[in-house]
Amino acid sequence: MAKELIQKILNRFVPDPEFIKHHKSLQFLGDKLHDPNLWHLTRRSISVAFAVGLFCAWIPTPTQMAFAAMAAIYFRANLPISVVLVWITNPVTMPPLFYFAYRVGLSFMNIESANAAFQFTVEGIWSGLGDVWQPFLVGCLILGITCSTAGYYGIRYFWAYDIKKKWAARQLKRAAKV
Repeated sequence: MAKELIQKILNRFVPDPEFIKHHKSLQFLGDKLHDPNLWHLTRRSISVAFAVGLFCAWIPTPTQMAFAAMAAIYFRANLPISVVLVWITNPVTMPPLFYFAYRVGLSFMNIESANAAFQFTVEGIWSGLGDVWQPFLVGCLILGITCSTAGYYGIRYFWAYDIKKKWAARQLKRAAKV
């Protein structure tokens, strides 16, 4: 069930792997895009893809998808799933999630929240970043590690549970025939 569900989603929204492998803009990667682990749905490639994608989702830069793609190629994880999972932090969800990361960083660093009045000027932005950037990045790192670990083990558990359920159904079906 898990593999079939993921396959349906990938077939609907992700371009064909052959198109991506032979795209002229990606030829600099050479044979790295021909690794079957980047495209197949195995328990290892999917669980590592969840770890990569969920970690990269907490990187506060516009290059999250590029980082996820590079990490997927390096760790031989499923490339489309790694890149798609980055969109958990999209322009709609980014403000509350990153504010939560900031609060986690404040809590972890045991710092009081800076309640300074924010001014929308260049000087106001630069002075405001001085108090915010450290707890924000610490919170992003903590949440990235936590989410990637939970995603990795969650997918492995879900995959194993689904296989055990299929085996039990198969055994019941065989027992009914006898």
